[in-house]
Amino acid sequence: MRYRGVMERSELVDLLSPESLQLLDSIPRYESAADIVRTVTDLRKRGYEPNLVATVLSQAKLRAKAQTKFGDFADCMLFTEAGLEQATRLRVAALHAGRYESAGFRNIVDLGCGIGGDAMAFAGLGLRVTAVERDEVTAAIAAYNLATFPDDGTSGAIVVNDDATHLDLSPFDAAYLDPARRTLGHTNTRRVTDPTDYAPPLDWVLALAERMPVGIKLGPGIDRRFLAANAEAQWVSVENQVVELGLWFGALSRPGVRRSALVLSRDSTAELAGSGDSPDEPVGELGEYFYEPDGAVIRARLVGDLVRRVAGRMVSKSIAYFTSDHAADTPFATRFRVLESFAFDVRSLGSHLRARGIGTLEIKKRGADVDPAELRKQLSLRGPNNATLVVTRVAGRHSALLVERA
Repeated sequence: MRYRGVMERSELVDLLSPESLQLLDSIPRYESAADIVRTVTDLRKRGYEPNLVATVLSQAKLRAKAQTKFGDFADCMLFTEAGLEQATRLRVAALHAGRYESAGFRNIVDLGCGIGGDAMAFAGLGLRVTAVERDEVTAAIAAYNLATFPDDGTSGAIVVNDDATHLDLSPFDAAYLDPARRTLGHTNTRRVTDPTDYAPPLDWVLALAERMPVGIKLGPGIDRRFLAANAEAQWVSVENQVVELGLWFGALSRPGVRRSALVLSRDSTAELAGSGDSPDEPVGELGEYFYEPDGAVIRARLVGDLVRRVAGRMVSKSIAYFTSDHAADTPFATRFRVLESFAFDVRSLGSHLRARGIGTLEIKKRGADVDPAELRKQLSLRGPNNATLVVTRVAGRHSALLVERA
């Protein structure tokens, strides 16, 4: 086997042998390419077959990559590359499962369970989850990952290798779906962008939501025309990265909430919720402080609500930056202090920055047709200092703001 993202059935059989699993658990955690070279050399000297070594090291690399989603749990899990890419972070999956528990649902079907990340969260809360996966190899991986949650008829997990669209769903209280958005090929995986090509297709999923309580995980950038009017749409951000859109139907949605932004940092959880898209506040003068809303707030179109919360004003019409005269603490935006404001002219801007000894520049942009990498070249910066530059429109005029994180 070579590490290429698609696992064949024969490779899975080799991986699930006692020898492979013991070997996988015994090797050091993967940190760098140099670690792999040393480990390969050591294992070959100890007489292990090349295919076995490749199989085990592929999993070691995936386990290391999975630390960001599963933490230390990753060290006792198995993965496919496509399954890991689409898997829900365990912290987010626990919040998903909490919705079902709070709604009183105990018998859940997870349609398209992938490697079993969300099903682990359901079972971890003491719910009973039937995890359905149509790909044979991925279903076997899920069964391995869920083996610590045996089904006792009232709680735990059972894995079914079948097509979600073929099942009788009448025995279940509610359904959870994370439609597959990647196709499997012989040498790689490919991201699917057309919702009709999801597995199961999005129109089938939305039709199911008319018949029973359903939660759906989608990519955060999906076209908003696919958002059902009767669903709660929640964009989730983890450490300033928007990771998913959740659509919640029936008793899984909350009364009066149609748009929400859930923002998770290392130490906190915060949510901004609204009954719909919020109108922007009026544009005003640039104040001492400048704010960049979290991406989940922007995608949920709740920037106007956030600006009103901090008594701010928009920097320019239809641009998701805002400003205030006072320092407002909010988990929903990054705050900067404005040091200087310039008309956007590359030559004069470069002179100003070089005079400040700025050699390293972080460039943010919104509402401006600027390539940050190309702009850095044009500015010809030199010096020992760091800075952040925001290229945008202020009251409709192209401007550059020199700012510092507050």
